[in-house]
Amino acid sequence: MKITPLALNLLRSLITYFCVGSLLLTNFVAFNGFAQTKNDDSITLTTAIKKTLKVNPSLNVFKYRKNAIDGELQSEQLTPGYSVYFEIEDFAGTSDIGVFDGTEYTLSLSSVFEMGDKANARVDVVNSRSAQLTAQRKIAALSLSGEVTRRYIDILAAQERTSLAKEAVVLAEHTLTEVESRAKAGAAPEAEVKRALAALGNIKLIASSEQQQFEYAKVLLAMMWKETTPSFTRVEGDLFNFANDIPFDLLYAKVEQNPEILSYAAETRVKEAQLRLAQTESSEDIQWSVGLKQYQAVNDTALIASISVPLFSSQRNKGAIISAQAQRDEIAVKREISLLALHSQLYRAYSNRKQAIFTVKNLKDAIVPILTDALNETQIAYQRGLYSYLEYLTARQELLFARRAMIESAAAALRYGTEIEQLIAEPLPATQHGITIPMTKQ
Repeated sequence: MKITPLALNLLRSLITYFCVGSLLLTNFVAFNGFAQTKNDDSITLTTAIKKTLKVNPSLNVFKYRKNAIDGELQSEQLTPGYSVYFEIEDFAGTSDIGVFDGTEYTLSLSSVFEMGDKANARVDVVNSRSAQLTAQRKIAALSLSGEVTRRYIDILAAQERTSLAKEAVVLAEHTLTEVESRAKAGAAPEAEVKRALAALGNIKLIASSEQQQFEYAKVLLAMMWKETTPSFTRVEGDLFNFANDIPFDLLYAKVEQNPEILSYAAETRVKEAQLRLAQTESSEDIQWSVGLKQYQAVNDTALIASISVPLFSSQRNKGAIISAQAQRDEIAVKREISLLALHSQLYRAYSNRKQAIFTVKNLKDAIVPILTDALNETQIAYQRGLYSYLEYLTARQELLFARRAMIESAAAALRYGTEIEQLIAEPLPATQHGITIPMTKQ
């Protein structure tokens, strides 16, 4: 049976329509489920955070700070020391005083009776500083976990952009094939072939750039646990899986559990301990001494003792107490200021996240499918000579632009979700295995 040129073109159009449509559908499905595929060379967010918290130098400094506080505690737990006093009088002179004839020897032991429970007050200051250090470490660990998560999301987005760029190369190659076919048939000028070749070259440059950005993002993540060469090739996770939404009021109620807010309680305990220590300084310490005195002239020994009490210590210490009280009371004001700032940060992250998710859903459910159909129909119309190359190219670019916008919006939604999780110090609830910060105990 002889196939006419019209029938041949129609058959070619149907085959191309089917192939391109299948390609777009396959890539779109892979695009959405890409991060869930298992791979031996992949890494999970939980693993990345655990490795970072284990070896990152920014947390190692707390070990040395803790050792310093432990040493200080050991010193403050010591009771007042003892002093030995030895004195020789009149061991030499002129006239009737010979050498050691009328010498007096004094040997005494002295120390201090601390009043006002000063020792316990000093220990309380050090213990409260230790609790404050623990709170500071939690803040640092939460901040570090957030940074790991942001870099992890950057890799997820880079993976999707790289995949999209490869798909764009395939589409550009199909376009070039179509243009060359029309040019051979005399239905398109050679200039369109050259434009299609240039467009393919530009898209390959973009794909190369996206691959480079992907490799760079992996290095940035690996550096968090001091790994200069990444041991993983990709990360696991779904860029388009978002945690369930929570009303803003409920989120803000959780802000008080933020380590930054809890640290004010630890700082208040430090200032209260310092205030108690200042108050104990108003109690005068008693210095005492007891010993023996040897009179060489009469060959006799006497017992001696003395005490010393400073006067007006409580009056001289009022300024220190007032200063300690002011520093303690200032903490409550600083806490209120921080809560207001956190409210602003939380609302910004909350509203921006909702907008980003709304954008992704609209692009995914409406705009991208429409543009996919439009590209298929434009391709068929171009093959039939109904549309120009420019219209064909524009339809392809619009689809790729929408797909890329969907990736960027999804990455933004996850980043804002990460910011919310840091502010409330707990993961957002999710119905699937999404990208949330594992809140590890420190």
